[in-house]
Amino acid sequence: MSENNSTRREILLGIAAAPLLQETLEAQAASSSVCFLSTVEMARLIRTKKLSAREALAEHLKQIERVNPKVNAIVTLVPEMAAAAAAKADEMQAHKETLGPLHGLPVAHKDLLETKGIRTTFGSPLYKDNIPTVDDIVVERMRRAGAITIGKTNTPEFGSGSQTFNKVFGATYNPYDLTKTCGGSSGGAAVALACGLTPVASGSDTGGSLRNPAAFCNVVGFRPSIGRVPNPNAALAWSTLSTSGCLGRSVADLALVLSTIAGPDPRAPLSINEPGERFARPLDRSFKGVRVAWFKDLGGVPFDPRVRAVVDGHRKTFESLGCIVEQAEPDFALAEIAFRVLRAWNTANTYGARQREHPDAFKDTLTGEIEEGLRLSGMEVARAETAHGQLWRRFQAFLEKYEYFVLPTTQLPAFDVNTPYPTEIAGVKFDNYIDWMKSCWYISATGNPAASVPGGFTPEGLPVGVQIVGRNKEDFSVLQMAHAFEQATGFGKKRPALA
Repeated sequence: MSENNSTRREILLGIAAAPLLQETLEAQAASSSVCFLSTVEMARLIRTKKLSAREALAEHLKQIERVNPKVNAIVTLVPEMAAAAAAKADEMQAHKETLGPLHGLPVAHKDLLETKGIRTTFGSPLYKDNIPTVDDIVVERMRRAGAITIGKTNTPEFGSGSQTFNKVFGATYNPYDLTKTCGGSSGGAAVALACGLTPVASGSDTGGSLRNPAAFCNVVGFRPSIGRVPNPNAALAWSTLSTSGCLGRSVADLALVLSTIAGPDPRAPLSINEPGERFARPLDRSFKGVRVAWFKDLGGVPFDPRVRAVVDGHRKTFESLGCIVEQAEPDFALAEIAFRVLRAWNTANTYGARQREHPDAFKDTLTGEIEEGLRLSGMEVARAETAHGQLWRRFQAFLEKYEYFVLPTTQLPAFDVNTPYPTEIAGVKFDNYIDWMKSCWYISATGNPAASVPGGFTPEGLPVGVQIVGRNKEDFSVLQMAHAFEQATGFGKKRPALA
């Protein structure tokens, strides 16, 4: 065939394919438009029969098929089980049965939360074929609220570390730059939300696992007060380091989901005796004259200048809301003792026996933390508990003057996905794999509620989160301030191009 004929044939093929290409693009756009509806709006459309549960599921499954191979956020998918649940949800609605707040919404659960009949690996080869026979309380409560489980989101091995990779499923990639990490340990959850793979995602937080990936992926993460989302099966029932929660593409979306998973449970001694429904209230309020403390350097914690520039630029945002902003921070030195020791002690208690039985199945950082915990004496743990109490009292006293404390969520932007953890920031070298996360786990050590809200982007286009911390058990107040900041800035509306 001559070059002219070949060219003509390519043009004709292109013309013939154009309608098909246009149809494909329109289908993708329709899928994305449904998948990026707010959770609140999607729930309303389903409730008013303008969108069926089956239609919502079908569009999300299309989005998962198209986008998930690029980011590896959802690692276990159960389309048949979800389809059956969606059909039942539509049937319930046809029979005018009472509907829950999340009726018909697809949800992906973090792979640390047990899901009855659905593989739960905890990111560990030891559990790669594990099928639980019960649901975690978060899974159970979301299901009772009407949510439909579509699968599980990726997490680091046993949720250890704020970088999502493991030997079972590999790494999850940041949708804003596929060469970067998405953070962790609720990394798969944050990416799934950012990419429109699910409108609802559960998570958990010890050292920053709901806030860190939210900051890296331009979504909202919220660490609730201890006991707000109770854990009746916690091995250390009185521990205040870890909590379950959720993430959202907006504060209102997150608050709606939180309203379904919060609430007391008599099996959990630290359970807060307040109903979850209170989080479904309107978030608007006035902040005129509200005092806000602005971070300094957390006692010498290093910050990447790109993060610092974005966050410091928002002093004027809070002032525009009517706040009185002053640079002030409490002394976090006691967090260095309390969090490190109690985390290692908890890790050794939880995983020590399994690590001795299967030493090759654990990553080096987790093995090191287990060994550190096993070496602790009773007096060292007692001193850490004493420091923990002193830190709590110091922080609560600080917040008697200020209603909020604002600081960066992370100390640096998302880093290379092949780097297990940063070993230095701004020339300061680290000895431990959690040293780069102090801006999150200092707050974890206080036990106070904290939200990470999209705050902007670095010159390279990487998301930066602003962390808003509130008074003890004043979770709704934190969400109100986060909502006001979100409305004033609008950075959370930006979506990754690949989605």
